[in-house]
Amino acid sequence: MTDDEKPTIAVRENAFIRVANLPRLENSDGTELELKPVMALCRCGNSQNKPFCDGSHKKVGFDGSSPDPADPPKDKILSYEGSEIDVHYSLLLCSHAAECGKRHVEIFDSKKRPWIQPDNGTIEAVEEVVRACPSGALRYNGKGEEPKHLDLEGAGIVVEKNGPLRVTNMDIEEVNWASAADRKSYVLCRCGLSKNKPFCDGTHKDEGWRDDS
Repeated sequence: MTDDEKPTIAVRENAFIRVANLPRLENSDGTELELKPVMALCRCGNSQNKPFCDGSHKKVGFDGSSPDPADPPKDKILSYEGSEIDVHYSLLLCSHAAECGKRHVEIFDSKKRPWIQPDNGTIEAVEEVVRACPSGALRYNGKGEEPKHLDLEGAGIVVEKNGPLRVTNMDIEEVNWASAADRKSYVLCRCGLSKNKPFCDGTHKDEGWRDDS
């Protein structure tokens, strides 16, 4: 694959997300969306042709700037220790997709304290959840190891219903990455409300943002 054929993604200031040579664009239910060599995806939350940009960012005066360096969002990481494995959770990166609770609620249960209890399941179960986490908010490590994410195959984007863009294996340059960010699996804000643009911080859920808005 030449550089001209390589999938690329870039964030345009106060505008859209530009993607080129994308091999896969699909909805979270698995339906595939039409691909073009170059596409503009909405990130202001106001397009009437979501997930694609229709120029609404200009009409609404969208401010897509990164967080103010003088008042950045809290980049806090919480660690939960088990007898064989530890799990680490980044509050800043979490998009509230709830994939963890859908798979292994015995380990990841937001109604309990602590909400992550590694010893309530197997190492394989923890790995499954870390792999399914679209935002890269979860990492894990065995005793004596460094925290890590899990590799995912293939480049592409999944459009989460009423949520962010789930991106895999496409690096964005010139953005502010959180300390624990996974550059191969992350989520980009689509509602225009995140305080950690261009990344999602879960605000869409707090504000009840929807695709049909």
